[in-house]
Amino acid sequence: MTPEPAQTAPPTAPAIPAPATAPAPASADASLDAAAPVRLRPAIAAMIAYRQGKPAGEDDFKLSSNENPFDPLPSVLARIDQVRDVNRYPDAGATLLRTALAERFGVTVDHVHAGAGSVAILSQLITAAAGPGDEVLHAWRSFEAYPTLITVAGATGVPVPNLPDHSHDVDGMIRALTDRTRVVIVCTPNNPTGTLVSQADLERLLAAVPRDVLVLLDEAYGEFVDPEHALDGMRLLADHPNLVVLRTFSKAYGLAGLRIGYAVGHPRILDAARSAAIPLSVTGHAQHAALASLEHEDELLDRVAVLARDRDEAWRALTEQGWAVPRPHGNFVWLATGAETAEVEAQLAAVGLVVRAFGSEGIRVTIGEPASVRKLLNASAGIVRGLPEGHPARR
Repeated sequence: MTPEPAQTAPPTAPAIPAPATAPAPASADASLDAAAPVRLRPAIAAMIAYRQGKPAGEDDFKLSSNENPFDPLPSVLARIDQVRDVNRYPDAGATLLRTALAERFGVTVDHVHAGAGSVAILSQLITAAAGPGDEVLHAWRSFEAYPTLITVAGATGVPVPNLPDHSHDVDGMIRALTDRTRVVIVCTPNNPTGTLVSQADLERLLAAVPRDVLVLLDEAYGEFVDPEHALDGMRLLADHPNLVVLRTFSKAYGLAGLRIGYAVGHPRILDAARSAAIPLSVTGHAQHAALASLEHEDELLDRVAVLARDRDEAWRALTEQGWAVPRPHGNFVWLATGAETAEVEAQLAAVGLVVRAFGSEGIRVTIGEPASVRKLLNASAGIVRGLPEGHPARR
């Protein structure tokens, strides 16, 4: 045997005598504000962090985050309170929840994936399927996290402008497909415009997308859609193994603060998402709250029906006032305020309504407490009259 070479100890640095009095730093703030020499990915360094809906003051209504205004069901809170072993890691596979969802949709457990909100699963799937040189196709304006998730994955976003009625331009999306397309995202109801993709349009898009390209159907607001207009993405999974349907417990089920969502699709695709996920991100509290919500779903869907009724009444009232509002199918309405967006946002804030403004495009208003809807309609009548003739937000 050849003898191993002797290990050479690292050189010992000469001792440096400590000064009698250590000089105090000039300024802690100056030290923190100094430019860090760390090399960051230029695309990430240039990104603007996700902007959450503005918080509301004590006397304001927060209509900026599409949150469910109802308190959690007592049965859900009781189930959360039973989770005491927070000194232990949660079940990494969220097995109980996935099993319940698999039974509901008539699939095996490996066809279901759970994550810390459906946006986390979107990130995992985009990262798994697309990277540098690849393209991710999506409608725009749509969920504002899409461009960020695509950039983080290193891929290139291909936004396809919405039609004048604020819905997905499905024909435009089909024309935008290239041999570099790796992911296509469909958001229905579309956030923030509230419009739907029809069953026929989705099937037409799926027929045009190559079978090796991933299609993500984001149905975060699906429970708010009237049954007569509802899209059934689940029944398309058998014929389209490249399709994944994503849903969340944040909106209709009112668990936004617990961060829990799920996806249903082909096991090979979801295994890739599981591999890309941050381990142990679904907490035990979130899993058990979701399970309790499924067990008491009738009560929750009664609440959804109330919000959908209030949404439809608000839409009709806004239309009668002279607003051109696309037919809403989520728990929000879209005001295409354009160049007047900042002004209208300020007018609503002045009466205690905190809403979500999107640049110079428009404003999304969550349907919340009945008092907030009344306040919205009281303010909106005067606002629409103040918009110039021919404004896109006016009928």
